[in-house]
Amino acid sequence: MTPLGRLAEVHFAYEPDRPVLRGADLDIRRGVRLAVLGPNGGGKTTAFRLLAGTVAPDSGTVEVLGTPVSRSRRALLELRRRVQLVLQDPDDQLFAATVAQDVSFGPINLGLPRDEVRARVDAALTALDITDLAGRPPHLLSNGQKKRVTIAGAVAMRPDLLVLDEPTAGLDPAAVEATLATLAELHAAGTTIVLSTHDVDLAHRWADEVAVLVDGEFRAGAPDDLLVDEKLLAAARLGPAWAPAVRALLRRHGLEHLSPSVPGEALRSALPADGRS
Repeated sequence: MTPLGRLAEVHFAYEPDRPVLRGADLDIRRGVRLAVLGPNGGGKTTAFRLLAGTVAPDSGTVEVLGTPVSRSRRALLELRRRVQLVLQDPDDQLFAATVAQDVSFGPINLGLPRDEVRARVDAALTALDITDLAGRPPHLLSNGQKKRVTIAGAVAMRPDLLVLDEPTAGLDPAAVEATLATLAELHAAGTTIVLSTHDVDLAHRWADEVAVLVDGEFRAGAPDDLLVDEKLLAAARLGPAWAPAVRALLRRHGLEHLSPSVPGEALRSALPADGRS
């Protein structure tokens, strides 16, 4: 099956002697929840911008539904229907006088009828649980509220692929869970979702697949496989995910029957007295 999104042998540099992506390959399957991890400045945001058509590769191919991404006006308009990118800093995207106006910007630019625009805005505000913010100026909102507004603006476009750059960064635990619950609903409704994060445990519990970006190249696979690869994660300046690491520890001691959620005291009592792993 043709991937929804694909980077193939992609090279990209903002400066000639400082490459960000070095022959990066990444397939995004339709219907997947993909978490992208890597060090700061490693190229995650650049890969997302390539998929959204805001920058072009120096070499290699970027495709959406098997069609190379073109930056012509007509092609970009069609791409906006397919792919929506939500940046880490909501202030980079919010500009309208009210939340409702901001969310309506994309659908209006698609040339949709007024009733359709209104219906999409209402549905997006409801999905993000921010209908009460519709008439508020975005610059007066909290950071968490601003992030939900930017996601609502993307959702109003009804994309096939929703790409979010660090959507949980800077949020308190309750806001993180609310964001993940919203993404779960969007995914259940048929949206393919890609997000970047530095939270390895969040990636493990949320994603169907993960991709770790190291030295300008992706390594993709199952969370249980990649998120316990200590060498790979160290290269990405990350630690192993807690749950699969505990499972591996239990297996080494013949304690597979215990759950990774076992309380700390019970786990310690089950391990050798010297505590060695």
